[in-house]
Amino acid sequence: MPILATQGLTKSFGSLKVVDRVDLAVEPGEALGVVGPNGAGKTTLFNLITGALRADSGKVLLDGRDITRAPPHSRSLAGISRTFQIPHPFAKLTVFENLLVAATHVQRRSEREVASECADILRRTGLEKSTNRLGGSLTLLGRKRLELARALATKPRVLLLDEIAGGLTEGECDALVETIREINANGVAIVWIEHVVHALTAVVGRLIVLDFGKRIAEGDPRAVMDSAAVREIYLGIAA
Repeated sequence: MPILATQGLTKSFGSLKVVDRVDLAVEPGEALGVVGPNGAGKTTLFNLITGALRADSGKVLLDGRDITRAPPHSRSLAGISRTFQIPHPFAKLTVFENLLVAATHVQRRSEREVASECADILRRTGLEKSTNRLGGSLTLLGRKRLELARALATKPRVLLLDEIAGGLTEGECDALVETIREINANGVAIVWIEHVVHALTAVVGRLIVLDFGKRIAEGDPRAVMDSAAVREIYLGIAA
């Protein structure tokens, strides 16, 4: 059974259908990539999965259970977490305090109970030396890593990554890819939206392409990106 699935998920803003009957299924421990041009509906899809937006129709299922009408906090408690394209850390809290807030809020445990877990997450995400720095003082890479670390502090079973490699240098991107690989190898299912395709395909085993809210292709990442339809629609290269 998929750990996460959507069935006919649809969302419109006025007359514009942004997500159009999208079906997807994510197996436990899988890494799934989502690509598509700007405006394809990728982030809206994440917002529907996490409950930030209410679907017009269709379903979101977690472990086969319908969570379509569940509020965001209950989905987080159930194991769905995400990062955002633009990191917004708690600027006046330290990096460690940022994690404590996420962990205690979602896990509903005391700071003492989650402190060692947060310290381990800082190590795993390369933030150990920044533990006492203010969140607002970090570089872009640091903020991206903090965004990832805060999501991990909620102990997700499904992690949604939204453009986490955007704006990074090649070396920074490579280091981030290794971190994401490790997270996935530890059993966390990943759904990753990304325009930095080489980073995405270094991690995911399957790729979905969205265009104008519709799923137009799915399969092996290399085969999907080499297909004529994707080259024309996503990359703007005519066959």
